[in-house]
Amino acid sequence: MRTSIRRSQRLMALAAVAALTTGLLAGCADDSDDDSSGNSGGDGSGNGKITLTIGTFGVFGYKQAGLYDEYTKLHPDISIKENVTTRTDVYWPKVLTRLQAGSGTDDIQAIEIGNITEAVQTQAGKFVDLGKDVDTSQWLDWKNAQATSKDGKVIGLGTDIGPMAVCYRKDLFRKAGLPTDRTELAAMWKGDWSKYVDVGKQYMKKAPKGTKFVDSASSVYNAAVGGASERYYDKDGNVVWDRSEGVKKAWDAAMTVATSDMSAKLKQFDPTWDQGFANSTFATVACPAWMIGYIEQKSGDSGKGQWDVAAAPAASNWGGSFLGVPTATRHQKEAVALAKWLTAPEQQAKVFAKQASFPSTPSAYASLKPQADTTAYFSNAPLTQIFSDAAKTIPSQPLGPKDKPIDNAISDIGILQVEQKGKSPAQGWDAASKEIKDVLGQ
Repeated sequence: MRTSIRRSQRLMALAAVAALTTGLLAGCADDSDDDSSGNSGGDGSGNGKITLTIGTFGVFGYKQAGLYDEYTKLHPDISIKENVTTRTDVYWPKVLTRLQAGSGTDDIQAIEIGNITEAVQTQAGKFVDLGKDVDTSQWLDWKNAQATSKDGKVIGLGTDIGPMAVCYRKDLFRKAGLPTDRTELAAMWKGDWSKYVDVGKQYMKKAPKGTKFVDSASSVYNAAVGGASERYYDKDGNVVWDRSEGVKKAWDAAMTVATSDMSAKLKQFDPTWDQGFANSTFATVACPAWMIGYIEQKSGDSGKGQWDVAAAPAASNWGGSFLGVPTATRHQKEAVALAKWLTAPEQQAKVFAKQASFPSTPSAYASLKPQADTTAYFSNAPLTQIFSDAAKTIPSQPLGPKDKPIDNAISDIGILQVEQKGKSPAQGWDAASKEIKDVLGQ
C-alpha cells in the first residue's frame, strides 16, 4: 500500500503536525488530492446508482489492480469514487475534523497504522463495529489487535503490512568489492541493524564515486525501531519513548549513520529522494514490502536487474493501514460490504500482484504471485518468501495515540538536525525531546 508503506509519507512542518494533532507516512505516487467528501446518494448521472466514496492517502492499489471495476461489475447498482490525499499529515487531521462534526466523511476511510490507536481510543464511537460482520481470524493477530478497542469493537479491517527487507544495488556492491549474493549479505548483517551499519562502513571504503551506502539515517531508524518489542508506549499505555531500549538502539544506529559519510542525507519521499533512486546515488534502502513498487517506479529502466532484495537483519514492520466505515455514512450496509471485499485475502493477493503491497491475511500468502516484470526487476529475488518469512515473525508492538507525532519528531527533527544541519547527537535528541513534550502537553 503505498508502500506500506502507503508504507507516508511526505511530511509538513512538524509545527503544523503538532497543531493538527497527528500525521504520517504514506503517499508514494500520483493522486488527485480531491477534497470532496462522501455521503452522496447517487453518482450524479441520474441513473440511481449508489456512489460509495473511499478516502485514502497515497496509493492503495485498488484502482491500479482493477478492483473497483471488478466490484462494480459484480454490483451494477454501485459506483466507486476514490478521494486521495497524498500526505497523511494533511489527510488524518481532516478526517478527525469531519468525524467530530458527524458529517463530510467518506463512506470508507483509510486509517494509517500510526493513527489507528488514536482512532481506537478517541474515535471508536464514530466507526461501525466491523467485528460483527467479518471473521477477524483472517488477519494476523497483532494486526487485528491494533484496530480493536478494549471492549472488543473492531473499527478497521487490515489492508497491507510492511514486513522489512533490504533492497540493494548489486552493481554498486560489486564495484565496492562486497558480495552481491542475497543470502550471503543477509548472513553478514543478520541479528541486528548495527551489523547492517557495519557493512556500510565496508562499502564506503571502496564506494563508487558519487554514491553512499544508504539513503538516510531516518531510514535506518524506522527499520530498527519497527522491530522493537516496545518503542514509544508500553503494554499498559504509558509513554516510555525516553527510556525505551528499542528507541535507544534504533537512535544509536541512526546516529552512527548520520555522523558518518555513509548517508546520502536525503529526506524520504521528497523530490530529491526520488532523484536519488533515478541517479543511483545510494546502494541500499530499508525496504518494507510496499517500497518495491516505489523503487521500480522511481529507479526506472536503468535499475532493472540491478536491484536485489535480501532478508533484513531482524523482523520489523514499517507501515500498513486499515479501512473503516464511519457511522455518519448514509450507505453503511453497502460501505461495510465493499470494505470487507477489498480487504479479503483474495483481493489483498491481487494488490500484491500489482504493486507488492503485502497482505495482512496469512491465508493469502500461499497464492501470492508478484508480476513477472517486478520479479525480473529485482533480479528474480524470491519476494514472496522473503516478505512472508518476515511477516510471520514480526513482534507485537504496543502503539499509542501519539505514536506518529513522536515518531515524526525523532525522524524529522532529531535525526535531520544531526544529518543535515551538523548538530551533535545530543543536540538532535534535545530538539526531538522538546517537540515530543510539546505534543504530549508536558
